[in-house]
Amino acid sequence: MEKIKKLRLKFTRDVLSGFQLLIGVVVASVGLKAFLIPNNFLDGGVTGIAILLHNITNVSTASWLIIVSVPFLALSYFFISKKIFWKSMISILALAFIVDAETFPVITDDKILIAFFGGGLIGLGIGIAIKNGSVLDSSELIGIFLNERFGVSIGRVILIFNVILFSVASYYLPSENILYSGLTFL
Repeated sequence: MEKIKKLRLKFTRDVLSGFQLLIGVVVASVGLKAFLIPNNFLDGGVTGIAILLHNITNVSTASWLIIVSVPFLALSYFFISKKIFWKSMISILALAFIVDAETFPVITDDKILIAFFGGGLIGLGIGIAIKNGSVLDSSELIGIFLNERFGVSIGRVILIFNVILFSVASYYLPSENILYSGLTFL
């Protein structure tokens, strides 16, 4: 009887976690589709790379999100945790699917509102995912890896990653968009 209670409790926790991950994915996708992507604002990490590559190549952001995430997910699978790998892979695929399928209208063209609400919604979605043992932006996986192996702070790794991303992006996007994208990241 005790074993059944434990299984039931684990199942309930897993279902609740899955539901929360779905909420995180939807919230982040609203930030992307209703604010950032239509206004050529970047987010940090792999999501920012995917948006930038979409602007350069016109291949969908969702496709780039999956493609660019592959090496980071492989790193997770082999060196971090298979549980984090599976949760993250499902979350990233769900985010890509919703971003591709979603047709939210552009809410505003005010750059401060775009940066504030787009970044806030994405940050909220990422926070919900992390709380539930997953990531929506696979660049966080390299931060986890370097933290576990070398003690480098995850925040420092993500900051350096994004400084490089925004520096490269400044070649392709207007300076004003890069500066507002910095606000989005903050």
